[in-house]
Amino acid sequence: ALVQYGSSGEEEEEDVKEETETLTATSLNYNDSSKVLSSLKERISINSTPSVPNKETETNLLRIDPSAKEITYNPTYEQLFTPQVGPSNPFKTQQQRAHKNSLAGFVEPAHFDGFQFENQRRTFQTYGYAVDPTAEKSVNDEQFIGEIEKISEQEGVTVFEKKVVRTGEKRKREDKGTPDDIDGYKGPWREYVGQVKVACPSKDQMIILEAQKGERLKQKKVVEEETIEETSILHIDNPLDYMGRSFLHIPQDVDVNLKADEPPERCYVPKKLIYTWTDHTRGVSTMTLFPKSGHLVLSAGMDASVRLFEVYHERRCIRTYWGHAKAVRDVCFNNDGTQFLSCGYDRYIKLWDTETGHCISRFSNSKTPYCVKFNPDDDKQNLFVVGCSDKKIYTWDTKSEEIVQEYDRHLGAVNTITFVDENRRFVTTSDDKSLRVWEWDIPVDTKYVAEPHMHSMPAVTLGPNGKWLACQSMDNQILCYGVHTNFRLNRRKCFKGHNVAGYACQLDFSPDCSYVVSGEADGRVCFWDWKTKKIWSKLKAHDGVCICVKWLPHETSKLLTCGWDGAIKLWD
Repeated sequence: ALVQYGSSGEEEEEDVKEETETLTATSLNYNDSSKVLSSLKERISINSTPSVPNKETETNLLRIDPSAKEITYNPTYEQLFTPQVGPSNPFKTQQQRAHKNSLAGFVEPAHFDGFQFENQRRTFQTYGYAVDPTAEKSVNDEQFIGEIEKISEQEGVTVFEKKVVRTGEKRKREDKGTPDDIDGYKGPWREYVGQVKVACPSKDQMIILEAQKGERLKQKKVVEEETIEETSILHIDNPLDYMGRSFLHIPQDVDVNLKADEPPERCYVPKKLIYTWTDHTRGVSTMTLFPKSGHLVLSAGMDASVRLFEVYHERRCIRTYWGHAKAVRDVCFNNDGTQFLSCGYDRYIKLWDTETGHCISRFSNSKTPYCVKFNPDDDKQNLFVVGCSDKKIYTWDTKSEEIVQEYDRHLGAVNTITFVDENRRFVTTSDDKSLRVWEWDIPVDTKYVAEPHMHSMPAVTLGPNGKWLACQSMDNQILCYGVHTNFRLNRRKCFKGHNVAGYACQLDFSPDCSYVVSGEADGRVCFWDWKTKKIWSKLKAHDGVCICVKWLPHETSKLLTCGWDGAIKLWD
């Protein structure tokens, strides 16, 4: 059945009713169907989208997206503050239910003049009051916050408005004269009336100045360096043998040839303790072997003494050298071993005669020396270099006893000096976590090695073949730099597995360069295989820190160690 929409009057409804009745009452002739359809189309119209009124009440509110930045209509309060999802939480307080855009509450941007804000802030800090920003001001009145008494005293003015009134009259100047009078014309440089010019302080002022000067001198007392008389003690009965040779003579009645130039063919890791020297009353700082032969060892102790020991035969303490007021930091032989240098924390560097124990000369520049080295060239044995705590390296001449060169590039105390490349260059390390290469007698570094991952390297040793520079890094690893590769770091030669952080534990190579050995903070000695970089073995050597290790240059498995327990030990 068709439903007709849009009928406007009762007459039309009655006409439609009559039409339908006649259609139903009269039997239709199917031959005249086309006529019937055309008559229906003229009478009846179909509306596919009629307007249907909504009879339901408006109960649902329009939801507003909380992330929306702009609204194109005027919503009600209920629409703005309806919960995002579902009903409101009945367990939240009114403060928790409030609309927030920060943890403390709702923050809105405020626009104000920067000058006025700073003016009120300084006024509040100076006078104790400021204009109340929350109060509604009338035309002629302002409301203040702060100290009410100060408001009446200062009449409510700000720091910017406050004017300092000068008390007294302005000083007058003398008459400047006329430009015609050349000698009497004073111009703008004329003095004030009654101005007194004093070239020197009065007697009362002099007394006050002298008292102040005396107090300053008391505060700045210059502590003079302690100096003691240099002495030496010979501990053996006769310093000469039956042929008149001193103890410096290289012995020939031992199992190895100490005069050989070639190292042993194969070296082995030492395993057992042979001998222990306990002559030092305190810890041992470092030690060095006699040049080329290694039949004597010179040790520097924290008891301010330097001692010379035999490595072969009876292994006696031959001589003790006393000349430092504080602990000895470093010692170094010259090329033939007849003289040696010692530097200590008393800021003195002293040159000794090894055989007689006589102190030849002493050097000081009021800086603490950390390392000292003779120039290895035979024609420069009168020159030695010293790394000091003032970030500089000094070259001293033993003949003139003066500084002949300074190397000033480091940013921290200089820890080590190592000669390389046939003594034409030397390498220094410092507390500034850098490595620098210097040409001899040229005070500008030719190579500067510093990376963000680098640590301080307080101990450096040159390999027996002169190709590798092994550096003890404070991040518990040994780094190797190639001497002939422009001091490039060899990342394949990195030795780890020991603990030296915080201690300047020295390291050494075996004579055939097959092992690397280093002391540890817990008193052990660690051995690595040079090729595989793996730890070969560890040896418990000292009770305290094992600070220095020296492999004898002509022995296959003999090693010297010293530590802060005051002992020097020989291992095989």
